[in-house]
Amino acid sequence: MSTRAEKFAGLSVAIVTPFRNGAVDYARLREQVDFQAQAGVTCICPVGTTGESPTLTHDEHERVISESIAAAAGRLLVMPGTGSNSTAEAIRLTKHAARAGADAALVVGPYYNRPTQQGIYEHFKAIAESVEIPICIYNIPARTGRNIEPETILRLAELPGIAMVKEATGSMDQASQILAATDLTVLSGDDSMTLPLLAIGARGVVSVVGNLVPADMKALIDAFEAGDMHAARMQHYRLFTLCRDLLGLASNPIPIKSALAMMGRDTGDVRLPLVNLEKPLQDKLRGVLRDYGLTLRQPQPA
Repeated sequence: MSTRAEKFAGLSVAIVTPFRNGAVDYARLREQVDFQAQAGVTCICPVGTTGESPTLTHDEHERVISESIAAAAGRLLVMPGTGSNSTAEAIRLTKHAARAGADAALVVGPYYNRPTQQGIYEHFKAIAESVEIPICIYNIPARTGRNIEPETILRLAELPGIAMVKEATGSMDQASQILAATDLTVLSGDDSMTLPLLAIGARGVVSVVGNLVPADMKALIDAFEAGDMHAARMQHYRLFTLCRDLLGLASNPIPIKSALAMMGRDTGDVRLPLVNLEKPLQDKLRGVLRDYGLTLRQPQPA
């Protein structure tokens, strides 16, 4: 079955937001975008969870979107995070993304205020009707406190502006229900769930480890699309170990930023209330990266 947002199939990478001396480091941000473009990824997703959107000011959030689109320069798609627990704020951010030239908007379910399913429906409906670009529903109940139930997503799928779901519930049943009943493009929201979700009809992943090894995640998806299940499984097993041992060290994006620094692509500290990886965990992370076969370098000067 063809999907509604076919051009977003493949590898999307949720890129980090670099900081330097407490401010966003836009030069490093452009380097991150260039790195992903050279790796041949389909799409980048700035200012999401990995991009530390909760601690960006409104001005920073908007500028990171604009700078990412400018740096992409048409070489890859850009789907920034524009969600909020305020519908008016989400609409404002999504309109900015559309004006700046974003190809789509990644909109997380409203968090903290725990709306009903009807409230969630009305939230996404209002956002989708405010812009012309497609909307990707980002369903991650572990962070938002509310699952967007399959029945609600099926209702939202009737709206022309709703095109995708970033599925991060961990439920294959929920993903199956959505895939069986809609033409929405489903993207895995968990790196380790990419191959299982591809097997039931998902079309790609919004990846965190793609910040480090985009070629490896792309190879998994390409092997699956080519029908080489053995190669896809081998890539899955290898990446699964990296995802488990790296992302399990601390909340995203703490381990990713630490790993980038160890690989010579320093993107600065995380912002409070996140804190940098503690020394014993840094030592463990170095071992994880070496075991995977990655070369560790000294950070490059800013």
